[in-house]
Amino acid sequence: MANKKIIKTTRMLHYRNYVFALALLLGLAAATTTEAQTRQFTRQDTLRGSITPERAWWDLTYYHLKVQVNPADSTIKGSNVIHYKVLEPNKVMQIDLQEPMAIQKIVQDGKELTFKRDGNAYFIQLAATQRAGAQNKLEVFYGGKPIVSTNPPWTGGITWTKDSNGLPFIANSNQGSGASIWWPCKDHMYDEPDSMQISVRVPENLTDVSNGRLRGIEPHNDGTRTFHWFVNNPINNYGVNLSVGDYVHFGEKYEGEKGTLDCDYYVLRENLEKAKVQFKDAKRMLQAFEHWFGPYPFYEDGFKLVEVPYLGMEHQSAVTYGNGYQNGYRGRDLSGSGWGLKFDFIIIHEAGHEWFANNITNKDVADMWIHESFTNYSENLFLDYHYGKQASSEYVIGTRQNIRNDKPIIGIYNVNRSGSGDMYYKGGNMLHTLRQIVNNDEKWRGILRGLNKDFYHQTVTTQQIEDYLSQHTGRELKPFFDQYLRDVRIPKLEYQVNGKKLKYRWTNTVDGFDMPVRVMINGQEKWLEPTTEWKELKGLKKNATVQADPNFYIEASEATAA
Repeated sequence: MANKKIIKTTRMLHYRNYVFALALLLGLAAATTTEAQTRQFTRQDTLRGSITPERAWWDLTYYHLKVQVNPADSTIKGSNVIHYKVLEPNKVMQIDLQEPMAIQKIVQDGKELTFKRDGNAYFIQLAATQRAGAQNKLEVFYGGKPIVSTNPPWTGGITWTKDSNGLPFIANSNQGSGASIWWPCKDHMYDEPDSMQISVRVPENLTDVSNGRLRGIEPHNDGTRTFHWFVNNPINNYGVNLSVGDYVHFGEKYEGEKGTLDCDYYVLRENLEKAKVQFKDAKRMLQAFEHWFGPYPFYEDGFKLVEVPYLGMEHQSAVTYGNGYQNGYRGRDLSGSGWGLKFDFIIIHEAGHEWFANNITNKDVADMWIHESFTNYSENLFLDYHYGKQASSEYVIGTRQNIRNDKPIIGIYNVNRSGSGDMYYKGGNMLHTLRQIVNNDEKWRGILRGLNKDFYHQTVTTQQIEDYLSQHTGRELKPFFDQYLRDVRIPKLEYQVNGKKLKYRWTNTVDGFDMPVRVMINGQEKWLEPTTEWKELKGLKKNATVQADPNFYIEASEATAA
């Protein structure tokens, strides 16, 4: 889709070339966090995390990934046909594939191309300088024994295991590590194919489930068969998946905002009856999230839940599931409020990423809070839809026990470095706080739906999201986001009651922090507009009591002197 792609002008390209060269010279990407100032990033970090000159000149339009999975020796081999549009003349292309996987040959127009490897980046020497505006393709052949994930999905790789009947049970999980851990691609979030075909060849007694819709199953005479899947929509690299096992299928139709949505569920044979009960949460998820966020973003590709041998992942239109057919997070309530046991955490959280991660995707992993903060917050909104506002508030407030305030939520740009894990719980509480500031739930709902409509199938930056929220809330939110995304301090409402007068201000904040806050004064609701300077409220009853609304992620304390 055209609106998925980035408009790249010659000026932008020259600027990126300059920035990239400077980053290589310094050995780190520009950033303001403590980590950026102390950590020495490598050339490999920059090659992976930057829009390098060898990436910037071409626009990815289509992949056809062909993979043969060999459970007997835990190897993968195949090819990727890469279609692209030339934005500016060039003849060197960067394709990424991580060791120990290796590219074996690259073919364009029937001729083998030469290439050089620099760590996990391959630089392909094209036969001729590419003409601007041309639509070209090449095929990358590769193979090897991919990294085995030691702790999926938090460490990237392939999981090779067996089900209770001794049959192979295989899946990938590679967020953070990158899709290039198992297939050759343009492994940067800023550029996505408009569509994609995924063809996975497996032993004939197994089934592969990948993204999109199944176009056909091709039998071979060597005891294998190939499953051909097609994705009609743009898809991010880490959202591409293969899940291989002795699957059985069931499904349902969901009548949603854009018509009939096909919901397909693939589970191990032994878990079919449990899945038929547990996966009822999928319909409840769609009801809640279409209400709050707008239509499911991939009706053309359907929605799938796929059982895998790890906890789960937000693979686009093929959400993977391994939560043990129980509510909560592996049976636990992460909020301590009791509400976390009212739903299956993995179904709700990972499916929430279809709106925030797969529909709206960060351009740089430093902005991963766009994925995780909104999706953490989606758990709260699921509860709001099905159990009411009080339930949702108790849940999100309960998750504050998990916030560390160890480092900023925004990561380090151009080196594939995300920020603090606080992007989950702190990010969710930040958005819950913003809902309080808006103080109009229909307006807030409209903003969330507007995000998914206006940034439909796009890659975005933090600045775009901040600007959108400022514009549509009608309030300049830069100090708010500087505080919660780029600082580790919790804002403190400091106040002093003196007779019939209340003095108050913000402390422990960034410069210019001016967030409004709702308080109860003698049990009566009152909005204050504190700044970092003392303000006064007069005419109160003598020795009034003051209590800040707990829905705001702040601290409040009475000052001894003002």
